[in-house]
Amino acid sequence: MQQITTYLNAKEAGMKILLVGEYSRLHNSLKEGLLKLGHQVVLIGLEDGFKKYPTDLLIRKKYDSGFLKKIKIFLYIIFRIDISSLSIERQIRKHQKELKGHDVVQFINENALSCSPKVAKRIFDFFRKENKKTFLLSCGTDHLSVKYAFEKKLRYSLLTPYFNGKSSKSENRFVLSYLDRAHESLHHWIFKHIEGVIASDLDYHLPLKNHPKYKGCVPNCINTSLFETTPLKTTGKIRIFHGINKENYYRKGNDFFEKALAIVEKKHPERIEVLTVSNLPYEVYIKSYKSAHILLDQVYSYDQGYNALEAMTQGKVVFTGAEQEWLDQYGLQEDSVAINALPNTEKIVEKLEKLLLHPEKIEAISKNAVAFVKREHDHVLCAKKYTALWNQ
Repeated sequence: MQQITTYLNAKEAGMKILLVGEYSRLHNSLKEGLLKLGHQVVLIGLEDGFKKYPTDLLIRKKYDSGFLKKIKIFLYIIFRIDISSLSIERQIRKHQKELKGHDVVQFINENALSCSPKVAKRIFDFFRKENKKTFLLSCGTDHLSVKYAFEKKLRYSLLTPYFNGKSSKSENRFVLSYLDRAHESLHHWIFKHIEGVIASDLDYHLPLKNHPKYKGCVPNCINTSLFETTPLKTTGKIRIFHGINKENYYRKGNDFFEKALAIVEKKHPERIEVLTVSNLPYEVYIKSYKSAHILLDQVYSYDQGYNALEAMTQGKVVFTGAEQEWLDQYGLQEDSVAINALPNTEKIVEKLEKLLLHPEKIEAISKNAVAFVKREHDHVLCAKKYTALWNQ
């Protein structure tokens, strides 16, 4: 992984920065860090279903329900016209004054506003021509990460349930769409014109290693000041929180978690209390696990995503990606900061029982998790790393 710490002490004048798109509040936290450093930041993003992340300029995706959706499908089938994408493009044109003249524009994904590849290319070209430098984040599904997973270069990935027959091609159509010809063409066009691409964690760093446009990995940035950390008390029942996004049920490994919870509840009913929720808005989701000791996040990852890190900031013991590559990167011992959740029900049961029978481990891991996030994921420190790479 490229070393970028040597650039952190460089002083730079305040920049005008445009952040395009939002996943899991990453760009919001980066924006807050950049503002503390004296930069001007505008965040434009798509209205994201039930998650509802804040944006400065909100783009609404229209024609996605009811009778209008039927019209949209008809027009696409007959004329290959995507009126939702055209609507997004029109909304961007209406805001073009606020979207020009920035020193840096960073896209959160190759298709940051979820348009058809043809329209996404036009939108990308508008942003890159009207601003100085253009960068790309790899922090979610994109062409290279999906291709890497599809070629089975990882021990497991978000496509493992698809390979194992748990989920159908139709259920994975969004992920697999990054491999089709139109999106591959968009990918190559974007990589031809960007200054560079930055990864947010090891799951996206690994597919980008040795790529000529790869600038390095900046860990997911967390504004820890937004979260209250309450020391965990383990004298009563241990509360386990399991949040489900139904669209990603198998890709997150929720089936393994549900089976493991059923076993542990049956064996230790007097020791645990389980709370399972589905498809909650972001603000409600964060509050709903406030009293939990343990949070079950995902199994098919090598590193922690945003949900895991925000929970760790609050002192929760999180079952998530914490593979050996991640341990080596940060010089950590296994299961000391986060619990590495494997796609194996028996292993999850074993690790849950170890915590239930030795609650002092929960308290120790909780303290380690809080310290780790503050040390490695602080939003101001990460913002400095971004500006260093942008100014390299």
